Amino acid sequence: MKPAIYAKFITFLKEELALSNDSLKMVDKAVEDRTAPIPMVLWQYGLITLEELDRIYDWLHSKTQFDPS
Repeated sequence: MKPAIYAKFITFLKEELALSNDSLKMVDKAVEDRTAPIPMVLWQYGLITLEELDRIYDWLHSKTQFDPS
């Protein structure tokens, strides 16, 4: 993930899903250890619901769409 999108993604997780800094630090560590995608780790650790997982993937999809124009 590009650094600019990553920063916006973290902001989205904090503001829209109310994830704490401590939760995000724990997830970062887990991602490093297991090389798993952040959304899946959030869900596996019980930090988000399936509905929130869908919201995350919708958000990521909207931010990473290729715009040829």
